[in-house]
Amino acid sequence: MADAARPDVLCIGAVLWDVIGRTPGHMKAGDDVPGRIAHIPGGVALNAAAELARRGMRPAVLGAVGDEPDGSALVTEIRALGILPDWLVRDHGMPTDIYMAIEDAGGLIAAIADAHSLEAAGERVLAPLRDGRLGSADDPWTGPVVLDGNLTQDLLATIAADPALRAADLRVIPASPGKAERLAPLITTGHATLYLNLAEAQTLAGRPCTSAAEAAALVVARGAQRVLVTDGARPVALAGADGTALTAAPPRVTIARVTGAGDCFMAAHLVAERNGADPARALEAAVAAAAAHVSGAFA
Repeated sequence: MADAARPDVLCIGAVLWDVIGRTPGHMKAGDDVPGRIAHIPGGVALNAAAELARRGMRPAVLGAVGDEPDGSALVTEIRALGILPDWLVRDHGMPTDIYMAIEDAGGLIAAIADAHSLEAAGERVLAPLRDGRLGSADDPWTGPVVLDGNLTQDLLATIAADPALRAADLRVIPASPGKAERLAPLITTGHATLYLNLAEAQTLAGRPCTSAAEAAALVVARGAQRVLVTDGARPVALAGADGTALTAAPPRVTIARVTGAGDCFMAAHLVAERNGADPARALEAAVAAAAAHVSGAFA
């Protein structure tokens, strides 16, 4: 493979269509209100890849996309975003996955993630990292790898122990608080950074926390190498096994959207670090990028 076609970061996980309904007002259960419905490329891995591409990196996505018109259309969109889709699993007869969400002025109301094709693909999404196309056990991938929590617990455990990823800079994003415990095998790898919201961090900490800083410290105490925790409009925290403890306060913004904010946060932080920013400046860059995303500045 020519160097020009080789990615510099891999994003492994959900690659799907987002169907997002938004209304400018407030909703409660049973409401039927006017608004806008968007049908756009999404999924944690793809959202992260899109943010990384927008910041000048050359990402590839490893995941599963159906071998049908919806899947082909998604692959075309992926290429247009500057993302390499060449190593996706394309299963005949399996539909392309879909995420459906409802948002109002206060943020997310409810969502359903249909990631059955990704789950069915299983370890096959890792094949390029094992067969020499992107790496192997003898020649492991050494760049950053973004992992999303939509992967099954078994697959996350496999990744944690896979020799083809032993030298990777793992960046881990849960898909939801309910899936955060899936990350347990990755906590003690020694080369993973966890990006969590407060609810996810509390799941891994094993108890309620009063702040992002408390939650991050508790997850590090469980054995994590480095943890970043967001808490909506409240201060964001970073804690590391080396004793690092930082916080940053997000600016006040009007909420235009929330889906993808965590992916934007992670991407900005990764790029800032690769560009030489120290821990405090990298955290500030991530907070600013997420705030711009939530405000709709990058819509």
